Formats: sequence, C-alpha cells, structure tokens
Amino acid sequence: MKSHSTETYWRSIFASLLFLSSFFTLKAQEIPTPERMLGFPVGADFKLATYDQSLAYFQKLAEVSDQIKLFKAGKTSYGRDWYYSVISTKENLDKLDRYKEIAQQLAHPKDLTDEQAKALAREGKPFVHIDGGLHASEVAGAQHTISLAYELLSSDEPKIKEILENTIIMLWPSLNPDGQNIVADWYHSNVGTPYEVAPLPVLYQKYIGHDNNRDAYMLNMIESRVIARTWREWEPQIIHVHHQSSPFPTRIWLPPFAEPIAGQTPPIMAREVNMIGMAIAQALESNGMPGAVHMGTGFDAWYPGYVDYMPMMQNIAAYWTETALYRYATPHLYTINDFPRNRSDLRVESLYSSPWKGGWWRLKDAVDYMQVASVAVLEYAAKYGETVQYNRYQAGRNTIEKYENEPPYAYFIPQDQRDPVRPVELLKRLAFNGIEVSQLTEDVAYNNIIYPAGTWVIPMDQEYAELARQLLDVQEYPDLREYPQGPPEQPYDAAGWTLPFMFEVNVVPAMSPLPETVKAAMETVKGSTVAWDSEADASTIDFAPMSGFDTNENAAGIVPKASKIIGSGSIALLDPKENNSFRIINKVLKANGSVSFSNGKYAVQNVSSGRINEWAKALNVNIQWTNRVNGTEVKSRIALYRPHTASMDEGWTRWLLEQFEFEFTNIGNSDIQMGNLNSRFDVVLFASERASTFTQGFREGSVPPQYAGGLGELGIQALNDFVSTGGTLVAMNSSTTFMIDALNLPVKNVTEGVDRKDYFAGSSILGVETDPTHPVMAGMPSKANIFVSRSPAFTTLEGFEGEALAKYQTTGSPLRSGYLLGEEFINGTAAALSVKHGNGNVVLLGFSPQWRGQTMGTYRVLFNSLLYTASVANATTNNVDFWSAPEPKN
Repeated sequence: MKSHSTETYWRSIFASLLFLSSFFTLKAQEIPTPERMLGFPVGADFKLATYDQSLAYFQKLAEVSDQIKLFKAGKTSYGRDWYYSVISTKENLDKLDRYKEIAQQLAHPKDLTDEQAKALAREGKPFVHIDGGLHASEVAGAQHTISLAYELLSSDEPKIKEILENTIIMLWPSLNPDGQNIVADWYHSNVGTPYEVAPLPVLYQKYIGHDNNRDAYMLNMIESRVIARTWREWEPQIIHVHHQSSPFPTRIWLPPFAEPIAGQTPPIMAREVNMIGMAIAQALESNGMPGAVHMGTGFDAWYPGYVDYMPMMQNIAAYWTETALYRYATPHLYTINDFPRNRSDLRVESLYSSPWKGGWWRLKDAVDYMQVASVAVLEYAAKYGETVQYNRYQAGRNTIEKYENEPPYAYFIPQDQRDPVRPVELLKRLAFNGIEVSQLTEDVAYNNIIYPAGTWVIPMDQEYAELARQLLDVQEYPDLREYPQGPPEQPYDAAGWTLPFMFEVNVVPAMSPLPETVKAAMETVKGSTVAWDSEADASTIDFAPMSGFDTNENAAGIVPKASKIIGSGSIALLDPKENNSFRIINKVLKANGSVSFSNGKYAVQNVSSGRINEWAKALNVNIQWTNRVNGTEVKSRIALYRPHTASMDEGWTRWLLEQFEFEFTNIGNSDIQMGNLNSRFDVVLFASERASTFTQGFREGSVPPQYAGGLGELGIQALNDFVSTGGTLVAMNSSTTFMIDALNLPVKNVTEGVDRKDYFAGSSILGVETDPTHPVMAGMPSKANIFVSRSPAFTTLEGFEGEALAKYQTTGSPLRSGYLLGEEFINGTAAALSVKHGNGNVVLLGFSPQWRGQTMGTYRVLFNSLLYTASVANATTNNVDFWSAPEPKN
C-alpha cells in the first residue's frame, strides 16, 4: 500500500506533465506550421511560396503570437503593399519605442559621452535586419524567412529564447515582393514541361531587375527609398541580406569580402562583419554543413551602391552572403566531374576548410544553409549585443573626430550651376541617406573665395561623413592583377562613380579647417515634411514622385535657386543644358504645341504663355521669351526596343523616359520584323546589350517558343530599310557593335579584340571633348565626363559620312575616376558618332548616357538623340574641324 506522501508526489508530477503537455500542444496549435498555411513544406521540390502566401503567413503569425508585430513599409513599383515584421519577446516589443530611441542616439552620437553611450548600450537591444533577399530569381531567401519566423516563434531551444530576449529582429519576408510573385508564377507555369528551368523573360523588379541592389545611394527606385527610410527610422546595427550565387562548387560564400573594399569603410565595422562571417561558418560546420568559403576574387565591396554594403559607411555592420543555387526549386545532382579543375581535388584551404563533395542539391538545402546562417547572426548579436551597439556609437564618434582633424573638412556646393536643379537632385539624395546638409546664411570668405549666402555646405564632422566622401571624392581603383603582368582583376561592379562628375555639379572640398566665421554662417537646412504614404508630388522639381525625398526634414528644405523668366513674345526658348527643359518640351508636345530646334536651343510655342510659365516655375527652368526663331520642327515618334532577355539597361532607359514624360512605344522582335517602321516611328532606340541579345535572343528550346530567338535577318533588314529611308537609329554603349555589324557601317571599334591585359576600362568615368554645335550634343559643355562600361571607341573607315560628336584626347589618360589601362588604344578616337546611312542616320553613343539613372550630366545626350529626326539632321551643318580619324596604329 502506497503512502499518502508518495501518492501526492506522483499526482503532482502527473499534473505538471499534463500542464506542460497541454501548454506545448496549445503553443503548437497557436503557431501554425508553414506547411499548414502553404500546403507544402518550405523548401519542397518544385514548390515556391509567392509573396502573397508569405505575407498571409506572417499576418497569421501576428494574429496568434504576441512576439511579432507587422509594419507596413510602403508600396512597390507595381503598387503592392509591402510589410516587414519585428520579432522579439513581448516585453521587448512593449518597450519598442524606447529601444528605437536608444538606437537613434547611438547612431547619432554627437551629444553623447562614452559613458553615456555605454549605459545606453547596456540598456538597449541590438536591432538585426534579416530579409528574404533582393534578387527574386535567387529563390531560397524568401522561402527561408517563412521557416525562420516559424522557428523563432515556436522553438523552445535555449538559444532561441536567448535570441528573443536579447535582440530585436527586423525580418522582412522579401526585399522584392513584386519579383517573388513574378518568379514563382513563372516557375509554376513551367514545372513539368521542357521549360521548367527557363530563364525569366521579364525583369523581376519593374524597371531594373538585378540592379535593385545597385541603387542604394541614388535612391531612384521607390523600393530603394522605402528601405532607406525604414532604416533611418530604426537604425539597425546589423544588416544581413541573403543572395544565391556562391562560386561553384562551394555551398555558401561569406565575408570577409574579396579585395578591394570601399576605401571609406570604418575599420571597426569591417572587423565586425568579418567576425560575423566567421561565426556563420562555424555554425555551419557545427551543423554538419560543408562548403563555406570566404574572400576569393569575385565578391569585392568596392562599389557603395549595394543596398547591402553602403550602410557600412553609415556605421552599420552590413553585408551579404551567397548560398548555392541550381535553378528555382528544381533539384540537381552534381558529380565530381562537374567540378572545375581547381576544385576537383577537394583540397582543404584555409578559407574553404570543408570542401563540398557533390551530390544532390535542393531548394531545401539552400533554405537550411540560410536558416543556420541567420540564426548564427542572431546568436552573435544576442551574445555580444552590448558590444554591437557600442561599436555603432564608436564608429560614428571616430568619424566625427577624424574630420575635425583632417581634410576634407567640408564640401561647398554653390547654387549657381549650369543646371540649377542638378545640385538639388544630388543633395536631396545625400540628405535622405542621413548626410546632414547645411546652407550659408550670409556671404563668407574661405581660401580667398567668396561663397555667397545660399551656398550649400556638407560639414564633415558628422557621423555619416565617410559615405559623403565615398560618393563625392575621386575613385582610384587599385591595379590588382590575376597574376604578375597578367590581366587586371575585374571589379565586381563599378570602379568609379564620383557623383559631382556624373551629375555635372561643381563641388568644392574644403582642405583647410573652416574658420569660425564660416561655421557661424552655416545653418542646417530644414523643410516641411510629408507623410511617406502621401500620393501628391511633394517636390515637382525632382523626378522622385509622390513623397519622394521629402519625408526627410533635411532633404525637404533643399530647394534650387529660383529660375528666371525673361523677355517677351510668343515663343519660349529652352536650353537643353537644364534637364527639366525636356519635361517642358514633352508637356508642350502632349498639349499639341509645337517644338523646333534652333541654334542649340529648343523653341516651344502654340501653348499659352501662362501654362509654359507655370511649368517653368514648377520645374525651376529658365526661360527666354522671344517673337522670332528660325528653327527646324521637332516631332519625334519614338520606339524603344525591348528584348525578351529582360534587359536592365532597357528597363533603366524606360524608367528615365517615363520620368521625363517622353511618349514612346516599347517594341519587340515581331514589331521590327513586320517592317515598315517608318510609318510608325521616326527614332528607334537600342539600350546597351551584347550583339547576341539582338541577333539570337534566347536559344530555341530553352524557353517557351514565343520568347525564343532574336531579330534575325528579317529584323535586321527592317532596321536597314528604316534608316535608309530616313529614320534615326540610336544605339547606346554595347549595342553600337551590333549596329555597326548589322548595317555594315564604315566604322570600327578600336578596342574590339584587344587583350584585357593591354586595355581595360572598368566601369569608370572618362573625360571627352564634345561638339556642342551638333544637335545631339546641344547643352553639353565642351569638356565633359562620360561613364564607360565595356564601351567601344570609334574610328572611321573609307566611305564614312557623318560627324564625330565626342572625342578622346590625343595624348595622356582621359581617366577621371575609376580604372583605365591602355589609354593609348583610345587616344584620338571618337566616343560618339552620327553616321549617315542612306537617307537616315545612326547615332552611335560609345558610352552610357543614362547609366542606372546616375549620369545626370549626360541625360541630355540621350534626350537630344531622341529628337534628332531626319528634318533636324538634314538642317545640321557638319563641323568638319572638330575631329578627324587618327592614323591607324601599327
């Protein structure tokens, strides 16, 4: 017979077990599994969750759990609502405003002492941003955020409990909601067919596709502005963005980055990112996941336009990782025979210590690698949270101290510029990214120069000064070679991007300390802000629609020097040196007014002077009224070729033409092949793509039949007929080589076939001389900067008729920023040509006048080209003295 005490004891144990069992059952019921919501497990073969499904799951989690909150970030380019989640303990979420306040104070440390910062770091919680990736075709990222959310909210592991208690996780289901849906829908439409892994025939972000990770400092896309605004609200200390293109056969690439990295990267941030990369690698090894690699020669961090690296110069430990990918959710079996020779021996390396041996690779494998990586980052933040927060403070403090004691001490940006709006476009973007912009309240003297009241000043004793310097200074890309005397290592992206050069804005660095008189005259710019979800155009002068940059108080106060309207008469003269002149031109054309080209300017009429003046004031454009103009009528029906191969350059071009209100038609292969283009169009524009994009397109059998093939002989003949009978073809950058060959133009690209060890221009800025008397170059300065990227340089052959529009210097290097090897190959050549072909013209622009929307100083070259119809061309007198073809080199 049992004793009473024993019986009571076992009843107590049973009751406790029953309670725990009920608790865990209840918890499991409360937190639905992804499979229950999606209808399939995350990472299942041949299955991809759409953004709509992912968002529905996160919304369900927010309904049933008090450890997650959803916030609306904004809208995408296609108008889709965009959300992110914040995950932590209920106690932390209840104090979220206080933790955000601490993060703001540590991010902006000017008024803090070290002791105050340490106290804040002890009180605060680190904010860690993790997301489902930017590049929607790299599909695992947006799948792993679903399973990561489930693990964080359902797991009872001690490490997860520690993470929730000691960190605040900003978990974005995806940084590209539109793309997640586009890719998933495309893949599901092809699963089980011969086209299961077919490439996408459209861009997975409305205008720019893969370049959505190249727009961090320019903020041209609404998605870029949404992310930047959200980060300035929360000021996370760690940002981890997932990608999928690990160098085969490695399974995941992790920081440290390859060489070189951005020169203005705060050292303490670089060290922290390196530690996080190693922590991820260790976690993968501990979980039996081989194949992690670091550095290499591919993923350098030189270019600051990456959304997932630019924050380093805002004192945030920001980085990306690259997990292996086959294609979509289709599994693939790899054998050692698939491996490149340098990896087939499975040799252990110091930064690749557990070589992957091959086998099946599934979407689930990539999801698991990402999830372990994400949890490892969160463990790091939970364990070292106080240090992570204090490092953010230290990096900002160190930057302020640095530029209190060394140059540049500031940058002066005069209001008087060739285009008064251009400096505003530059400064609004800097301010939106957290760089403080001031303005002089009175005239000051500095280094024997008088800077008038209204001059903008960027003081460098501020926490984000390294970002300002990274964007405004000249870049000198290091001469790194694949082997001694070998070809240069190619930059992963751009080598030079100096914004004053690309914007054609005069920016003056202050190389000696600012006198107190100058400091006293500086006042931080402030304006009236608008709500981020405002539908109205907050600032008509820039071309960021709706709220644009004006959610930021500093950016909202940056306005141009007022334009002038002078003269009298019925005809308004617009100078193409001002970009917004083209917006007025297009408004006039849409209002059935008339436009003519005369002596380097555009004359508009047959629209009321009141309307034109109203547009001029809204867009801050200078106008001169007159009564008589001898000009040539401009009336251009424009077509933009859009290949099935999802061209980012076409997307950027399409976006730019829309912003400047050009009416145009996108045309494809069949539109051209049907011929008779002259009945529909006056100008046909080709964005920069390889010749094979135009001639071949997608290989037959690799995509559904309607997307296969290129222009073919029929299309090329139609283009030839179009030009020969008076049309204008405009080809930008790489597409010029296609046009030369397709039309048998008497032009040669002198860089074609030159070995890379002898000539290489790595996405850089070069100087040229232009002929502003030619309509295509109207408004350009005689000495200008152009952006080149695998660009041609031209000489002419026997039978050439036409003129050079821009030329390189005959001796010395034209390099302004970036990297150039072998300048002698392009010395004296033409950078742009207008070629007479039959009764029409082919404009060959051997550079990118609209590169990623950044090259505002050469927008007008593209815009002028689109208005260079046969009537304008026929009225143009050649400037025969501007350029002659150089003597052939031996």
